[in-house]
Amino acid sequence: MPISSVLVANRGEIARRVFATCRRMGLGTVAVYSDADAAAPHVAEADAAVRLPGNTPAETYLRGELVIEAALATGADAIHPGYGFLSENADFARAVLAAGLVWIGPPIEAIEQMGSKVASKKMMDAAGVPVLAELDPDEVTEAQLPVLIKASAGGGGRGMRVVRSLGELDAQIEGARREAESAFGDPTVFCERYLETGRHIEVQVMADAHGTVWAVGERECSIQRRHQKVVEEAPSPLVERTDGMRERLFEAARLAAGAIGYTGAGTVEFLADERGDFFFLEMNTRLQVEHPVTECTTGLDLVALQLDVAAGGALAAEPPALHGHSIEVRLYAEDPAHDWQPQSGTVHRLYIPSVLAEFDLLDRPGVRLDTGVVDGSVVGVHYDPMLAKVISYAETRDAAARLLATALHRAEIHGLVTNRDLLVRVLRHPAFLAGDTDTAFFDTHGLATLAAPLASESDEALSIVAAALADAAANRSTARVGGGLPSGWRNLPSQSTHKLFESRTSGTHDVGYRFTRGVLSVDGHEGLELVEATQHRVTLAVPGERGSVRRHFAVARYDDLICVDSPLGPVSVRKLPRFSDPADQVATGSLLAPMPGSVIRLGAEVGSSVAQGQPILWLEAMKMEHTIAAPADGVLSAVNVTVGQQVEVGAVLAVVEPVAATETQENK
Repeated sequence: MPISSVLVANRGEIARRVFATCRRMGLGTVAVYSDADAAAPHVAEADAAVRLPGNTPAETYLRGELVIEAALATGADAIHPGYGFLSENADFARAVLAAGLVWIGPPIEAIEQMGSKVASKKMMDAAGVPVLAELDPDEVTEAQLPVLIKASAGGGGRGMRVVRSLGELDAQIEGARREAESAFGDPTVFCERYLETGRHIEVQVMADAHGTVWAVGERECSIQRRHQKVVEEAPSPLVERTDGMRERLFEAARLAAGAIGYTGAGTVEFLADERGDFFFLEMNTRLQVEHPVTECTTGLDLVALQLDVAAGGALAAEPPALHGHSIEVRLYAEDPAHDWQPQSGTVHRLYIPSVLAEFDLLDRPGVRLDTGVVDGSVVGVHYDPMLAKVISYAETRDAAARLLATALHRAEIHGLVTNRDLLVRVLRHPAFLAGDTDTAFFDTHGLATLAAPLASESDEALSIVAAALADAAANRSTARVGGGLPSGWRNLPSQSTHKLFESRTSGTHDVGYRFTRGVLSVDGHEGLELVEATQHRVTLAVPGERGSVRRHFAVARYDDLICVDSPLGPVSVRKLPRFSDPADQVATGSLLAPMPGSVIRLGAEVGSSVAQGQPILWLEAMKMEHTIAAPADGVLSAVNVTVGQQVEVGAVLAVVEPVAATETQENK
């Protein structure tokens, strides 16, 4: 059945990715969007766009009937589901076909068979694919610990919990069920043995309706946080150095696809050990987030192949040979150093140097960017906080890692806290470069170390001096009198001019400086010379043992936020007012909302004694649960929210009076 116009039942980066291939193939494009996404790039890029009233996934992108109505209303003849949302929903696929539309995905029976991780494991076991045994959550024993709770109907880390003691099993199962219900509409969970240091290896398959099944190549996705992939690459370092492993993996993947009569693009995921033994985890009956690394190492456009197969086309007898190495990282708006807290707000700037392609194949070493945001985009609380996928391709793994790390290091990412520094440190870590990447990578090498800022304390201080000088230059540019003079200029020695800045990682910085007869003096930076200072660029001559070195700093200002980029590392600070308002101060023991979200549960009552680390309440944001715990032993003196209430970042949720304060009041 020919395809002329495609509706993408998704949002953000994946919608833009599918649209890019459609445009290259001369096909029309249709977008759907929630109210929160009305100004999103994927909406503007489509030939037509249809509103789905509401904000949450349940109100919008999970409403299959509204998506189909949008396709029919705009004359689209095919629906591509992307990944997430309805991409593995058999009922939705059935409704698409019933409406006379082309379903760009696998057969309904394959989705149903692989949609339940419990049932799919039994089927793969019967087909001869090695599997990890399923455990009944109600019958787990001490000897079987640790175990992994998994949502039967979903992926992406939602509904997944590691349990190491029987005492916490029931509570973790309950939390996993809530998360699975919220994300996938199905609360079913199961358990399996948890391998602390496994390797996550997956095989990309592509099959047509004429009996051809390709194992296109493997990917390694072992570096994960909260069971969600962060770094992916092709080919796998483990497979590359293990004799015969690739052949065995490909055979198992083809066997899995053949057992269910699969057609289209899919991924068979395995958990492997260092010896090269592997076990079936699940089959994702859709395109994967990390598909670009396979595209870069094969020269295939997987979305184009999906469209061809859906229209009845046939694959060649064999897939193309693999070449080179590709690494992808997921750039998230989140704070790894603070329990991976997701962030929301405006992306003022997102610029990645060395980008040769966006949503397209690379035919030479360089960087590819797949992103759903542009400068000025707003990251909300209703969806995943991924900003972009940044992908490198080179002839060797070392070259691909170096290229990607440098591009990220020099990227300009303004407005939100991200995991960029963590990604750069991972890509440059000796263990990563040696190919020693298992699912415990962050635990093994220390998350605090990996998440540390790229700029050292001294380099950060120098960048903040540049921020102060650029801010002074901005003030001079609008001054009606004396605008041509340096800020703080004096004919005779005098006191320094002071500017206060707050760094998220190092606290308050008081930058004192003065110009005397054209010479810059900065408190605590002896010998520092100013070469140039405008509101957007500062050049300083920094003294060293072998003479001074010029350092260039690019400075961007967004109200009180100042972002400084240089080869020393990115630095963001907020300019503080000279005098603070006492009304803005927060009481000791206040529990602040780390992100916007919805209160879904309360864990203690006002007046009760609480211990440090005890959960006080739970927030749901970006499809994940987040625990807000007591900062110290004390008494819960106030709870300012109710279940179901929406809160903004920084809102005072509750107050815990520390034990010392409580005892002092009692003694009075």
